[in-house]
Amino acid sequence: MEELKFRNANPEDLPRIVEIYNSTIPSRMVTADTENVSVESRQQWFNEHNPETRPLWMIEDHQNNTLGWVSFSSFYGRPAYNGTVEISIYMDESCRGKGFGKKVLQYCIDNAGKFGVKTLLGFIFLHNEPSLKLFRHFGFEDWGTFPDVAVLDGVERSLVILGKRIG
Repeated sequence: MEELKFRNANPEDLPRIVEIYNSTIPSRMVTADTENVSVESRQQWFNEHNPETRPLWMIEDHQNNTLGWVSFSSFYGRPAYNGTVEISIYMDESCRGKGFGKKVLQYCIDNAGKFGVKTLLGFIFLHNEPSLKLFRHFGFEDWGTFPDVAVLDGVERSLVILGKRIG
């Protein structure tokens, strides 16, 4: 498998970020959004990321094709939690199930300390077995389950929080 490149996202990447995100909505496996989001609606989220403490990386191949994106987002928005981030990994439809997730998550674990991060979290639906398997492969542990907190197409779904201390 080819090596991946990671670069900081810039404002021109937001439409592609939204396109990849929206492509996950129909599966009802990855996000609690039930309808496509707009680029405008994701602007504030984009602005909450920065290369110093809360990176948002574009994932590319060596031909500079965008394969996906990954972000560190603040947990709970209070200063005492600055060392804790939620990881979000979103791959283009053509890149899912091909092992890229392992490379991306390894990159996040390897680089988290540079951003003052000591705790990584994943918020994953209980029925999203591929993502749960990915995070557990890297030693993430189940830290909490919120039973039936989401309703997707009339079906109640549970959310699992997985955590890993790295610092």
